[in-house]
Amino acid sequence: MRLKSTLFQLAALQLASLLLLGGCAVNPVTGQNELAFVSEQQELSIGQKNYGPYRQAQGGDYVLEPELTHYVQSVGERLAAVSDRKLPYEFSIINDATPNAWALPGGKISINRGLLAELDSEAELAAVLAHEIVHAAARHSAQSMERGVFLQGALIAAGIALGDSGYSDIGMLGANLGAQLTNQKFGRDDETEADLYGMRYMVRAGYDPAAAVSLQETFVRLAGDEAPGWLDGLFASHPPSPERVQDNRRLLTELGNPGGEIGRARYQRAIARIKRNKPAYAAYDTAKKALAADDRATALRKVDEALRIEPDEAAFYTLRGEIKAMGKDTRAAYKDLDRAVALNPGYFRPLLARGVVRRLSGDDAGAAADLRRSAELLPTAEAYYGLGLVSAEQGERAQAVGYLRKAATSQSAVGQRAGVQLAKLDLEANPGRYLSTALGLTQDGYLVVNVSNDTKVAVRDIEVTLGPRSGDSIRRQAVAPLGMTLQAGQKAQLRTRFGPMDLATARRYGAAVSAARLAE
Repeated sequence: MRLKSTLFQLAALQLASLLLLGGCAVNPVTGQNELAFVSEQQELSIGQKNYGPYRQAQGGDYVLEPELTHYVQSVGERLAAVSDRKLPYEFSIINDATPNAWALPGGKISINRGLLAELDSEAELAAVLAHEIVHAAARHSAQSMERGVFLQGALIAAGIALGDSGYSDIGMLGANLGAQLTNQKFGRDDETEADLYGMRYMVRAGYDPAAAVSLQETFVRLAGDEAPGWLDGLFASHPPSPERVQDNRRLLTELGNPGGEIGRARYQRAIARIKRNKPAYAAYDTAKKALAADDRATALRKVDEALRIEPDEAAFYTLRGEIKAMGKDTRAAYKDLDRAVALNPGYFRPLLARGVVRRLSGDDAGAAADLRRSAELLPTAEAYYGLGLVSAEQGERAQAVGYLRKAATSQSAVGQRAGVQLAKLDLEANPGRYLSTALGLTQDGYLVVNVSNDTKVAVRDIEVTLGPRSGDSIRRQAVAPLGMTLQAGQKAQLRTRFGPMDLATARRYGAAVSAARLAE
């Protein structure tokens, strides 16, 4: 009960602080008064810090056609110019086939290559971007965070780090707020608001708002058909419904069916290469699935098929390089990865893969350069693990420990391997970091020490220092050997000669592992 009371008091204090820090604000889109605990500066900071890493984690920017990116940006900027809130809006294309679009706080907006291929006109593109602009302008993500304040009793906008990943084979590091914000399922009121004001923005910018109605009709049809990919993309965060279609039709009537630009021919010219390359990307996606199933022959055949259709896509060379590296053909792997980096130097994945190949080839300097750059773009367990191994091989023990400690925070397979290497490198020098202790009392009042091996390796020759606590340190009165080897994850109990004593006296004591050696 004491713990629950303390937590309740802490939550109450945090909420009281937020009430003091927050206040009423006028929503710039709706004109309504709202409670606002996330300031505009926090919104801008969240968007800025998450935008780059989350694009990296989603597949990286689509760099094959800079002119297409400029085109999408021009449509977005045209709509942003008539929005009710002036933000540092940015628009990018993510190189991923999933039909999706999202907005981070502060006006950071992305649309996937896969959604562009499904739209019919510039007006439909404007409908998507206007919708996302409203989500940012009306503070929908910030409001979601604010609702989290009341649910959790803490301001989750503080200490923002990085986005999470859609790549299950990569161990992303850092907080996953970016993923939470872009994958969240908006409430019906937010979606209605984004539809309503998005159509108004389209009219202000000169686009035909009827495209927003036809777009929602298409989405409802695809949702009903459970079209592959759609349920994992736009529909997950922006669920369509017949009610939304009816609402949009009513608004179109209220707007007087004003007409406006549709831009179908212009749009179709702009996305011609993406549509032409759909078979290439389909082959690439099949190759990724085959590789995940350890069918390297099929994966290589399908990625070669993709490259025959589009020989300038960096992602294809990256995948082929990874396949060849798995087959120990390091020379061919390096050639493909070198080409991938040249085609897309701002994406973490080819740099990461090339860094691994360079390390295996003995090029430590080149490996370190690639892995550091990859980690700057998106921190991953793989990059830090590789940097740790390179540093260890070069005799830079302290640096290696720092890198491996970062990698070991990941729950991925590489994170587990990093934990093993870290223990091998650092356990004997700092055993207390890897073997934890907890004190208890026997029924007859003698202190016992519970020792846990929190590593992935077996440990022997364990010694425990025991004595009264003095601040954060222990005044040593005894050093006791555990007398057994602890396997990975194993626990053991050491009975001491201290006692008999009562619980109040026992609480003044502390224990720590002061010596240990690897059993291997």
